[in-house]
Amino acid sequence: MKNAFLALITLSALSGCAAMLVPTPQSARLSDQTLSLVLNTGEVCRVQWRAAPEGELCGFGYRVTEVAKPNVLRQMFTGLTAALGAEGSVPPQGEVVVTSAAGLTYRFVSPPPVDLND
Repeated sequence: MKNAFLALITLSALSGCAAMLVPTPQSARLSDQTLSLVLNTGEVCRVQWRAAPEGELCGFGYRVTEVAKPNVLRQMFTGLTAALGAEGSVPPQGEVVVTSAAGLTYRFVSPPPVDLND
């Protein structure tokens, strides 16, 4: 019984370590110029997405597609902040597609949707 328990603990520890070794995208956020990709390992990778809307980041391929015409209220708010001298303070709306070397695809929207039921 004791050996089975030790084997179970060892197997659990090894499987936990194996899961930690495989970086997986958890979230992606856009600022006016920067794409920030957060991995399950805690690593945060950044790239200037306006200069390169497609490329490689932390060993993952990425592609950013900005929403060309967001809804009217967002356009008005963005225009208002620009008129007040705070241009770029409202992050753009976009979709970020991240692809692993194994071909797994992760899709994120930025800014992330807000759940009003919480």
